[in-house]
Amino acid sequence: MEPLIRSAALTGYPELCRTLGVDPRTLLRHAGLGADALVDQDHWIPAPAVARVLEASADASGREDFGLRLAELRRLSSLGPVSLLVREEPDIRGVIDTLIRYERMYNEALRAGLHQAGATATLHVALDLPGVRDSRQAVELVVGAYHQIFVEFLGHRPRPRRVCFAHTPPADLATHHRVLGTSLAFGADFNGIVLSSRTLSAANTEADPVLRKYAQQYVDSLAPAGGSQDTERVRRIIHVLLPAGRCTVTEVARSLGTDRRTLHRRLARSGQTFTSLLNTARRDLARRGVADGRRPLAEVAQQLGFVSPGAFSRWFREQFGTSPSRWRAEQGGGQGPPTGSG
Repeated sequence: MEPLIRSAALTGYPELCRTLGVDPRTLLRHAGLGADALVDQDHWIPAPAVARVLEASADASGREDFGLRLAELRRLSSLGPVSLLVREEPDIRGVIDTLIRYERMYNEALRAGLHQAGATATLHVALDLPGVRDSRQAVELVVGAYHQIFVEFLGHRPRPRRVCFAHTPPADLATHHRVLGTSLAFGADFNGIVLSSRTLSAANTEADPVLRKYAQQYVDSLAPAGGSQDTERVRRIIHVLLPAGRCTVTEVARSLGTDRRTLHRRLARSGQTFTSLLNTARRDLARRGVADGRRPLAEVAQQLGFVSPGAFSRWFREQFGTSPSRWRAEQGGGQGPPTGSG
């Protein structure tokens, strides 16, 4: 089963590609990703596909530093809801612990760990990317993103001691020195960042303990636990498979490494069915697709897995009380459809 990642991981990707003279749509398409996958940062996409598109982009642009350049464009908000809690952690240790504890809420392929030995603390970073031969760019994106977060919180205080990569150095280290500093180690036995243990206690002067309490409650309410984890996984896989035209209960079960009967049984424990989850996902994608006046409705229908525009139109009327074409004409394609089921 392929791990998923929030499409926010590719924040700034189209702009960076154009700056380097390559076509982002072609590269995304060759990796099996549609350009519309980047419209919503909360959209979940296969992490191996992201790794492949990063490698292809580095090759096409001739830039070995592509992943690191993309890391420069990342913001803390790219983590989604987890960023609200990270901002209110009292110190760097809390920031790291939160990023690790909730990593599956923003990147299911990420495996990070913090190890402390005396005066040294080391953040180890690994990626689980089935079928991916070269993950150099993905590793540099993740390590670079962590480094950006540390720098943001540390300010002018002592920065990380060393940044380590298991792969070989690039021919040109200019970007690495600009983004990560000059204390770099290539050919190391791990990917990650080495800090002083004292740095872990560096205070986050902007933290608000009251806001942290509310942020903790909010993030915990979103984090899947127990039986709800299966439901959340199915939701994410449906969002991935729908645009590809492969969203059947059999295909979803196969993605989870199980069979149809087991999948139905797992969902039933959470009071859900595959049909209800599929319909919810279709409603969500329909809101976005119909709201985009530049997209033909036939394309929206195809993305949602309908055999014809007519079938999509009938379903849309049942869900929202009006036809997609009439709604788009009345609203000018600038707003979302009504939220009621009409």
